[in-house]
Parts: sequence; structure tokens; C-alpha cells
Amino acid sequence: MLDITRQTANFVAGLKLSDLSGRCREAARTGIIDCVGVMIAGAAEQPVRIVSAMVAASTQNDGAPEVPSGRNLAAPDAALVNGVAAHVLDYDDVALAGHPSTVLVPAILAEGWSLDSSGADALAAYAAGYEVWAQVIALEPGHLHERGFHPTAVMGALATAAACARLRNLDSTKTAHAIAIAASLASGLVANFGTMTKSLHAGRTAQSGVLAARLADQGFTASLDVLEHQTGFLRAHSPSGTPEIENGTIDIGRNWRLADLGINVKRYPTCYATHRSIDAMIDLVKAHKLKPDDVKEIRVHTGVTQRLMLRNTNPQTGLEAKFSMEFAMTAALIAGRVGLSELTDEFVSRPDVGATFAKVRCTTTDEIMPGDQPFAPDDRVSVVLASGEVLEHAPVVHAKGSWQRPLSARRTAG
Repeated sequence: MLDITRQTANFVAGLKLSDLSGRCREAARTGIIDCVGVMIAGAAEQPVRIVSAMVAASTQNDGAPEVPSGRNLAAPDAALVNGVAAHVLDYDDVALAGHPSTVLVPAILAEGWSLDSSGADALAAYAAGYEVWAQVIALEPGHLHERGFHPTAVMGALATAAACARLRNLDSTKTAHAIAIAASLASGLVANFGTMTKSLHAGRTAQSGVLAARLADQGFTASLDVLEHQTGFLRAHSPSGTPEIENGTIDIGRNWRLADLGINVKRYPTCYATHRSIDAMIDLVKAHKLKPDDVKEIRVHTGVTQRLMLRNTNPQTGLEAKFSMEFAMTAALIAGRVGLSELTDEFVSRPDVGATFAKVRCTTTDEIMPGDQPFAPDDRVSVVLASGEVLEHAPVVHAKGSWQRPLSARRTAG
């Protein structure tokens, strides 16, 4: 049996900023900057206000600020509130079949602030968390979404614990304890997509990482084989039932997945499973100057797991619409864009919007592309006009804003 827990902890405890390539640093910076931006944008949303109101201000000097108000909170509470804010718009970046920055950054900012950590420390902590997450999913041939688990909340718990352990300079044994503590705090369900609770997944996960590292630092213990044990994390959360515990490869610190897989910046505040199709639909709308009355049917061919995430075929609220291919195609057709202005209850409830949902037809494939996303090899969109003519877009493999097709600085800012 592989010594997964110990080896990942050894990597985290020994990681230095100088170990990171320029490409790794670029990805970490991108994740941190993007997350802070969406955190500020999401801070005024109702779910954030509710969570914030339940958290008391702190008078302790080792607290951390709520963003952007600056209200001083205990570091675990700051991670909670800021994590909800970072994820509430679903505008945060994507990698590793989840949202690493939305859990790592709030935890790193909160714990880093309380420890007076440097920017270099923050980059190293981000890399530590990302690589632990990436190593663990590399040992599982299945995909968590298929079993109903939200990877951000499940794998993110291990990642945030590792990041905070790195910030606290814990030795390898205490780091292993921190990761093992967090393994018992990992939870989040896909069934709650399209509700306030999805953003709570991120806040609680960021908070759990801070708590796990602090507990371990004080001598709190957990199982040092928690990842690989027959009753441990990998088996308990395995969609395939066959995690590679016996014959897998532990190459953390040698195979830098942060450089290879990177960070995918979102161009649209919707589930990433819609983004390739949105790119295609907006292209068709612009190229042919399409109007809703011109269109008889919109055909989308996508992946089975993507369709599983996009559970709302007839959304009634802005939150529900974030997880709807029908809405994504409708907004692209009616508004020519899919932005925050469209993801409101008012827009979603418009009669013309609801009527257009019925024009969207989705088919799926169970083929999955190589890499870290459980998506089809490509998304394909075509439009049947009222005249009967069919307009087809070329297959889209990578969305605009992805690590493979990065946005320009102007596009990122806009």
C-alpha cells in the first residue's frame, strides 16, 4: 500500500517558493488575483450577508479582515465569510474538476494575515494546496460529481489544510495530522448546486483548513494513513470503487500539475460546464445577427457529467440559472451575452426567456477529455433556423479564459 498521507505531508512541509517554476508562480498569482476580485464582487450578495451577520467581530490582534469591509474577524471566521463571498457568484476560476482558488485563497488570506505572512509565503501555500489536491485526484479514475460529491468541498478540505500547514511552517508529522483532520471535515453535495449552500461549501472548506492546521499545530492528532487506509479518504470518496492505492504513482513535487493544468479563468458567472457551449452560441449569434424569432431550435452536444451538473432545465431564479444549459443558450441568444445582468430573478422570469428554454435540445456523450475536467472531448452547438437552415459551430475544446486560451488583460478586467 502506498504511503500517500506521509509523502504528501513531506512535500508540503519541505516546499519552498524557489521550488516553483515561473509557470507555477503565474498560475498561483492568477488564482489569487482572480479570487480576490470575485470575492469583492460577491461580498454584497444575500448569502454572504446572512453568513456575515452570524459571525461576531473579533477584538483579537491575530484576527483577519472580512473583505472588503475590513471588519476584524477571527481567522477561521474570516475564511468562512470570504469563502462564501468568493464562490457565491460562481464567477471564480476552475481547475482540478473544481474551484481551488475559492477555498485556498480565503484560507491563505485569513491565516496569512494572522501570521503576518509574506506574498512569497502565500504563493508557496497556494502551490502546496493545489498540488495535494491534484495528487489525490490523480489516484482516482472516477469523478466525484458522478457520486454526488462537490470536489471543491471534498478535495478542497485537504488542500486548504495543506496550504495553512505550509503557512504555519508545520513539520511533516503535524502537516500529516492537519491533512488527516481535514479529511474528516470534507463534505459537499452536487444536489445543492443552484442554491445558497453551494457557496457555503467554499466558506466551510476554507474555514476547515484553517482549523485543521491550527489544531495540528497544538498537538491534535488524526490517522497518519488517512488517505490510503481501507476505511480512509480515498476509498470512502471513490466513485469508481477502485482508487489506485496499491499501484498508483506518487509524484508530487516532481510532476508539477499547477504548471501543466493551471487555472481556468471564467468569462461567464455560470457553471463551467456551460462555458464552451456559451462561446459557440455567442459566436453564432454575432456572426449571423440572430434574433430569438429567427431560431426554431438550439442543439447542444455535451458530456454526461456536464449534464449532471446542469440540473436545472427550467430555472426559476438567478441562482438556479447558473446551473442550466437551457438558460445559458437562451441568454446568449436573447441578450448576446451571459453576465451578471442576465443572472437575476427578473431576467430569468421574463416570458420570452422562459419560452426560449423549450427551444434548447441537449444530447450527451460519455466520452471524457484528457486532463482534469470531467467534460466531453468537446462541446458542439448548432442552431436550426425558422427557415429550416442549420448553422453549425466548430467543436469547442477549450473555453475562452482557460489555461490553454487565456484572456487578455483587458478581457480579464472587463
